[in-house]
Amino acid sequence: MHRRTYALAAAGAAAAALTLPLLPHPAVAQPTSPVTSDFNADGYPDLAVGVPDATVNGKAKAGYVNVLWGGTKGVGRHGGIRISQSTAEVPGTPEAGDRFGAAVALVDTSGDGVAELLVGAPGEDISGRGKDAGLVQVIGGAKSATNGRPGPGSNVITGPSASAAYGWSVAAADLTGDGGRDIVTGGRDKVVLRAVVDDGEDVVVTTVLATPMGGRAPLLATGDFTADGTDDLALAFHTINAPHTQSHVRLWSWDPAERRMANTWNADNGAASALAVGDFDGDGLDDLALGECREIADENIDDPCGPESYAEGGGIHVLYGHANSFGFRSQTLNQDTVGVYGVAEDGDRFGASLAVLDWNGDGRDDLIAGAPGEAIGTRAAAGAATLLLGHAGGIVDRFGEASSVPYHQARPGVPGAAEASDAFGAAVATGDFDKDGTPETAVGSPGENTASGGVWVFPKTSVTGSYALTPKNLGLPSPTTALSYGRFLSSH
Repeated sequence: MHRRTYALAAAGAAAAALTLPLLPHPAVAQPTSPVTSDFNADGYPDLAVGVPDATVNGKAKAGYVNVLWGGTKGVGRHGGIRISQSTAEVPGTPEAGDRFGAAVALVDTSGDGVAELLVGAPGEDISGRGKDAGLVQVIGGAKSATNGRPGPGSNVITGPSASAAYGWSVAAADLTGDGGRDIVTGGRDKVVLRAVVDDGEDVVVTTVLATPMGGRAPLLATGDFTADGTDDLALAFHTINAPHTQSHVRLWSWDPAERRMANTWNADNGAASALAVGDFDGDGLDDLALGECREIADENIDDPCGPESYAEGGGIHVLYGHANSFGFRSQTLNQDTVGVYGVAEDGDRFGASLAVLDWNGDGRDDLIAGAPGEAIGTRAAAGAATLLLGHAGGIVDRFGEASSVPYHQARPGVPGAAEASDAFGAAVATGDFDKDGTPETAVGSPGENTASGGVWVFPKTSVTGSYALTPKNLGLPSPTTALSYGRFLSSH
């Protein structure tokens, strides 16, 4: 059985076709997958929305996380909870610039069937360590969360020095093979693992990688790419003249003898904006998708993102799992690929956010790709998202063609209107939030309503019955301010 987690990234998009999809919706509900993001212990997956730009207790950009409950009526229609450092169960105090919620993940770290909430606060000042040292906190899920009282919270890891910015990115998986959940934290120029080993009696904190990363959050994702039964860590970062241009996608695996992560696979010269893990060809092995993959470094080195022509407007490069040779087989596509809606244009940022689901229940994972820079008509960066179906050969079939469905605010049945700079598709997430057997898709639009933002929910990943969740209709405080609601999403 393959295990997967998803890394999502914000972005900006391109010009989507207005043609309606020709693909049939699955007529029979498929078996539901295990619930991994149930924070309030009601049996339904939930959705976490990080809002690091929010003011809390008068402190600008202190930040909070809005966890929206799943349920029979759909996610966000059963209420939710707002969690910040002013929440009684959460350590610390809201301070200006903490940016609590800049990274979020819902994952069952304790193995009790209820998800915990992992939250990054890269702007947190740590006494004795300096400004913007950053931290990652874990907040327990509980039935009481439905009534506004989550389980107790604690600090997972704190930055060692000023500007370390721990909490820019976060992921969790069983990387050591002991059945527990280990937590990976991305900070400024560093990725750190906190692993519980030796039957839970020992905590190991080790640096996975320390190198210049261009002032960006490192991308993190986990999956069993080598089919050895233990999850591996996928890590991507790039720099531009800082001090020199470099870009990397790397895999790391746990070395029990050394009690650290060991680098096992590398691809240089390709930059990505998002990572996602799924079994796109249905062979039982985890595959790694690189979103908005493009060459940025040496033109004389083979491009690890596939043909350079596919990078225009953003391309998606898929590296397929293999027991002995990960990445030996790969595929690349963009909006000029036959079967993909839209046209590849500079600035589309196709693939700048990614999420995985098995929409039609055929045993092959499908991919949701955001393109927040997509122009809809004359409205620049209105944004779009695209469903790409998995085939027997992967995301593209043996003829090199794809099957896709577009989503944007100019489509009939989708609420709202496509407007310039909405950035629809800046983040995407999936989950069977109503447990009807067919997964839903949530699409963030942080530029909506003058950057107040919103999240669009597509039941059964269809435009039929789609609805928008905005700070105003959710009753969140200061709904007309620039919250950028929908830029950071997690449902896994």
